[in-house]
Parts: sequence; structure tokens; C-alpha cells
Amino acid sequence: MSSRLKLLVIGNGMVGHRLLEALITAGVVPTWDVTVFCDEPRLAYDRVNLTKFFEGKSADDLAMAEPGRYARAGVEVLVGEEAIEIDRAAKIVRTRKGGEYPYDKLVLATGSRPFVPPIKGKDAEGCFVYRTIEDLEGIAAFAKDISVGAVIGGGLLGLEAANALRNLGLETHVVELAPRLMALQVDEPGGAILRGHIEALGVAVHTGKVTKEIVTEGEDASLGNAGKVKGLLFADGGVLETPLVVFSAGIRARDDLARASGLEIGQRGGIAIDDQCRSSDPDILAIGECASYDGRTFGLVAPGYRMAEVAVETLRGQGELRFRGADMSTKLKLMGVDVASFGDAFGLDAGARSISLTDTVVGVYKRLVLSADKKRLLGGILVGDATAYGQLLSIYQNNLTLPPFPEDLIMPPGREGSGGSPGMGVDALPASAMICSCHNVDKGTICKAITSDQLTVVSDIKACTKAGTGCGSCVTLLKDLLHAELKKAGVTVVNHVCEHFKYSRQELFHLVKVHAIKSFDDLLERHGSGRGCEICKPAVASILASTWNEHILDRKHVGLQDTNDRFMANVQRDGTYSVVPRVAGGEITPDQLIALGVVAKRYGLYTKITGGQRVDLFGARLDQLPQVWSELIAAGFESGHAYGKALRTVKSCVGSTWCRYGVQDSVGLAVRVENRYKGLRSPHKLKSAVSGCARECAEAQSKDFGIIATEKGYNLYVCGNGGMKPQHALLLASDIDEATVIKYTDRFLMFYVRTADRLERTATWFNKLEGGIEYLKQVVVEDSLGLGAELEADMQHIVDTYECEWKAAVNDPVKLRQFRPFVNSDAIDKSVIFVEERGQPRPATWHEKAALVQEAL
Repeated sequence: MSSRLKLLVIGNGMVGHRLLEALITAGVVPTWDVTVFCDEPRLAYDRVNLTKFFEGKSADDLAMAEPGRYARAGVEVLVGEEAIEIDRAAKIVRTRKGGEYPYDKLVLATGSRPFVPPIKGKDAEGCFVYRTIEDLEGIAAFAKDISVGAVIGGGLLGLEAANALRNLGLETHVVELAPRLMALQVDEPGGAILRGHIEALGVAVHTGKVTKEIVTEGEDASLGNAGKVKGLLFADGGVLETPLVVFSAGIRARDDLARASGLEIGQRGGIAIDDQCRSSDPDILAIGECASYDGRTFGLVAPGYRMAEVAVETLRGQGELRFRGADMSTKLKLMGVDVASFGDAFGLDAGARSISLTDTVVGVYKRLVLSADKKRLLGGILVGDATAYGQLLSIYQNNLTLPPFPEDLIMPPGREGSGGSPGMGVDALPASAMICSCHNVDKGTICKAITSDQLTVVSDIKACTKAGTGCGSCVTLLKDLLHAELKKAGVTVVNHVCEHFKYSRQELFHLVKVHAIKSFDDLLERHGSGRGCEICKPAVASILASTWNEHILDRKHVGLQDTNDRFMANVQRDGTYSVVPRVAGGEITPDQLIALGVVAKRYGLYTKITGGQRVDLFGARLDQLPQVWSELIAAGFESGHAYGKALRTVKSCVGSTWCRYGVQDSVGLAVRVENRYKGLRSPHKLKSAVSGCARECAEAQSKDFGIIATEKGYNLYVCGNGGMKPQHALLLASDIDEATVIKYTDRFLMFYVRTADRLERTATWFNKLEGGIEYLKQVVVEDSLGLGAELEADMQHIVDTYECEWKAAVNDPVKLRQFRPFVNSDAIDKSVIFVEERGQPRPATWHEKAALVQEAL
């Protein structure tokens, strides 16, 4: 029998895993017998990213320890073994399988369990919690035969659960007791912006709702049958029909074992611990969500990791580390929406002042809470854009003095004089500044690793220091630190697309072109690593389309596209789609106008003339898109690429054909230009215009490329746009004929496509172009690089291989399969309800939908 001390660990979640890793790293395991009880059927997995299970990640993908890791280190893990009793007098842990295990030291890492409100019907068939992989497997299996699901709880976990139901193709509802979503993290204005983003994704949000009862059918108490879920009954009398309910209304510490054994419990639950993570029994420690320090439990992974490190020091008899509570600052991306809060986010400190920015057009809310003297940052909230989170958190955590105009810290980059205050960047942070709170990695450690190990990419920093491998909110700061350190060392800063490709977008374009690579898988195998991500897949998809012009819904390409490209339509806030046929130059025949009206009336679509001289048809269900497009194609229309990073429109005035001021045929040239470039995929969307005279009725100088007629020909302008930071285009060439306009435009567009970064508009690209407009003239007009003929040939290939994407799709039964509203059913989406306003249909609000449903009942 071993004479070594016996350490038992109950729980193998994320915090339990971190404890084992810390024990192994500290060299404790060889001197102790370590046994772990894991009551789940698998070892520790990444519960923070559990939602990715519905995005194709397997249980193995989420695993935190590589196979055999524990065994090789000498740790015994009993999978599926549930501890049911702690006999403190005998110092024995008993399990459900009848085992008895003695201990010298015991660590409780039992985590938490979902809170299920005590309401009638909560045990009915169709009710689930959202906590484990088994829970998710059960939800996925149940969802195969239904079309609607509801989540009770609008906090962080509730929105993650809602995203899971949405990924399963269900009409999704979120029911929240509080008057706003994520009430613990964001204030009322921030909650309103967040709600707008969530509803725009097609998720119904019901706030201020008390669920009185889960309505069931088929209940038989004599058989112990709770029946099947039929819907939710609210305290205000409202009803929501749904066969699936997921509870995600908070968590409660799993402290049952501790209670039964007589350990002290915190006032609000959780095992009471001191700053060395010891319970009221000095031989028993507690860490993570099951622990209560100073009367408070911590529901984030970072505090749990810190407790694990403190516990290891306590077990070793060192006792130098202390747990003093934790900053609950957090940055999340919920359904693609940035949400972050830190410090005194609600301004509760005496004398606190606030600065806030609300942009309901873009969907951004930012709030800074300042000290009374406006010299210190006390907290903040960011919704819709959290790019400044890392910088703001560092200012707050390090108690740095704010600049004279702290509002500059949250103003958008387009504001004159904004874009970050002097002295508030990463260089201003002291070496002791905490960068990664999940793994307690400070700036000095990261900078030392960059210089001593000659690190050049963020992924290497992650591997070397573990910074950025927790919640990921500090990755932006890591990138800033890396660039700052490399610049100090005189090293050229890399601009890799992502961690899977150690190349910039420009370099990837070159590899695709030179090596004739025609698929993402081939490019990844030859020049990348891993499986790819949401950054590199659409970027490569754009490069492949710009180079080879193959159909985006071909089997090898379809998985790379984002939602709009995948369905070749822009998804709207109510979950329907827009149909935007191309109207080259704004020129349209009477028969085509009639056809648009017929289609709009037949399918009940909202119609609007756009700023680009086209007609938008809004409100088509996913399953209706092929039918709508079949009729439009028969009437002579083509895809307008309104959904893609491609040429959208070429606006025109009526020119010399009708206007008494027109000096050239602007309509004819606009039609020619649009038809030439209508199939071109690019780093970002492209817009153009042709004006028939200097009066500029088509507003050509606000476009990515614009053409203005003169008495001698045309002036060609480039790199303007009317986006978040409007910028006038610059004159590239003057008084040129139509053929030269086309030649220079070919060169300009292909040069931009080759060299711009991903999602970079022409104006932004130009602003970073060394040499400015003079350099661009040299390349495009003077052909200083000798690329002119090659760029023109590349464009001609795009023109020659063009096909209407929608025409190709409606004629291909395989491609049409994806235009189903639900992945597991051919049923139509009944959640799409319209009401009439100003003589046209518009999407019903969720309050209107609820009233209609209740009226029907």
C-alpha cells in the first residue's frame, strides 16, 4: 500500500481540470496519490463554448485534456463515478457504486447546477436544462420533430441556449423576468440595443414576463406521467405555444455534499472558504462555482481558475497565494453581438458620473462610468462594438489617469480627433498590468515572452503564456502588444488573416492565383493548419470567387459562405429575406416593372425603391426564394448581388438622352459598366455611378468608383464611399473615352481585389496605400508595375465566366435543397406574420404576434 498522501478531487469540470493541470505543473502529482471523481460520462470539456456543439463541434473537439494526459501524469480519474457522501470523521468519500476512498486532503470542484423555477409543469416531456453535452444531445434529438422552442432566462446562458435553438432551425423565443436582457451586465439603454440585435436575428424577445405555468397535455398522475409541453402561460394571461422549453434562469452552487457533511455554507449558498480556499474543515478545500468567498459565489471561469491555483499552493503548504475575490468584468459575443461590462458598470459609487454613446442606426451603445473628478475610470458597458474593451479594462484595472477628454475613448474612429487618446494605448500600461485575467498573465510576462522567444504571431503568445486561451476577450490587446514589441525591435509586423493561415489576404490571393488552387480544403492543406474559422472561410471564399468565378453554392464552396451568401439574399430582422434583382443603370422596361408588381402581390412582399435605383422586395420566406426568383428570371431579371461582397449598383442620371444639361450618354455607360462588373466578388461591397454632366445628379464622387461626363469624354474618380466615414472619391483620370474608362476601371478594381485586406472598403484601402493617389495613377494609368495587361485579363475572365447565381441555383435540384426553413422538416416557417402599414405589408412585432396567437386561441 502506498505511503503517499491521498488527495481526492470531486468534480472534473473546467475548474477541476485547471486544478489537475496546476498540480501536474507544480510537481505535486508524483508525491501524492491523486484520484478524481467525474460524475459525467466524459472528461472535462469546454463548457464556455458549449454552444459550438450545435455548430458542428464534437465532444472530442471540446475536450480540455488530450487523450491519456491524466494517466500519463499519474492521475486516476474515475469517469461516471458519483461521490454521494463525505465522512469527515473517518476521512472517507463514498460513491454511488459502493466504493470507499480514504483521503488526507479533499478538494470539492462540484460546480453548479441550473436553476429551474418551481412552476407547474417543469417536469413535463419537452422541458430541458442547458448545462451538459447530454443536455444538448437531448435537445437536438427532441428538436427533430418540432419547429418552435422557448428559453426561460434572458441572461448570458439564456441567450446562448437561444442561439442553440436557432442553430437547430427552430423559431426561437426568449422569456425574461427582468425588463431587459442580461440585466446583470447591461443597463436599460444597452439592453434596448442588445434586444434590437437579437430580434434582428429572428429571435423573439419577451421581457418583463413571469411564467406562471408550463401548459401540458396528456398528463396522467396515476402513471407518474407529467404530460407533454404545450406552451407557456404568463402571469399577465398571455400564452406562448411551444413544445420545447429550455430552462436557463441562472445557476445554484452544488453544495449538497458539503451541507450533508456539516461544512459551513455561505449565506446565499456555496461552500464557505477562506482566502486559501479552505472550507470550515481545513482538510477540505472548495473551488469554482460551488465555493462562496466573503458571501459571494463566482459564475465565471476566471475566478475559478484563480481558486485552483491558490488551492494548489495551499495543498503544497506554500500558502503565498491568496484569493481575494475577483473582478467580474466580462466580454462576450452572443449570436455575433459584442457585449461587455466591467467595474462599476451601473455607476453605483457615490459621485460617479457617466458618459454614454447611443447609435440606434448602427446598433452600438457605450457607457463609461467616471469618478467624481473625472480622472479615473470606474466601469463601463459596451454593446454592439467591444473593440475598446481590452484598452478600457486595462485603464480601469491599473487605475490610470484618464485623458482630458475621456469621451474620445468611445467615440467612433470617423470622428475628427478621435480614435484613441494620446498615452492611453498599450505602451501606457505598466508591466504589472493584468492582460489575461483568466490565466493571470500580466503585460510584463507577455512582452518578455515576445522578445525572449522571438514570437511573431498571436497564436504563439497563446501557446507560450496561455494568455487569450480562456474567454478570449484579451486577444485584441495581445495583438496590440505584439505589434508594439515587434515595432520596437525593428521587426516587420505581420498581417495574417487568422491563426489558420500565416499569410495576409494579399498573400493568400497570390497563392490561390499562382498555384491554381480552387478550393478551401486544398489551400488549407497546402498552406494552412487546423480546420479554418469564421474569419478565414469567407475571406478565402471571396478570393476563390474573385479568381475563378465558380458558383458560390457549389458543394466545395457552400460551407464557406456567411448567411447572406449561403441563401443569396439578405436576412431581415424578422427572419425573412429580401429579393433585389439587378436593374443595370436604373434602366427598366414597363414589362419588367409589371413583373415586379405581380411577384410582390403574389407573395405579399413589401416593395421599396432603393438609393441605387433598384426595387427591393422584402418579406420572402426562405422556402419562397426559389419560387420568387424563378418568376423574376422568366421576366428577364438577374441576381442583384445585394447579399454579397460584390458590385451592387451603378447609379445613373438620365444623361444626354433626356436631360438638357447632359453632355454624354450616362445611362448607356452605366448599363455597360454594371453588366461588365456584375459578377465581380471583392473584399467588400462596391458601388458606382455615372453622371451625365458636372451637376452630378448620380452622386458619382461618393462611390467606390464613379464616372462624370465632360465635354471631351469622362472623368474617372475612385475610392470614395458613403459608409460610416463618408469620403469623397479622388480623380484618377480626366477627359478619357469609354474604352479607356473600362480599361482603367478593370485595372483599378483587380488591383484593389488583389491587395486589399478582408472586409476593407476601397476608401479604407486607399487611406493605407503608400504614395496615395499619385501611386495609384502610376499603377493604373502609367502601368508602372507592368501588371496592366494581366489585371485586364483577370477581369475579362470574370466577365467571360459570369452566370446569374440565382438562375444557376433554381436549375439545380441539389442547390435548392438548402432553401428549407428547417433542417429537419419541409414545413414552412409559420412564425412569419405581417400586418398592413401605409398600404403595404410589414413584419408584425412580437407583441402583435402574441395578440394574434391569443386571439386565435
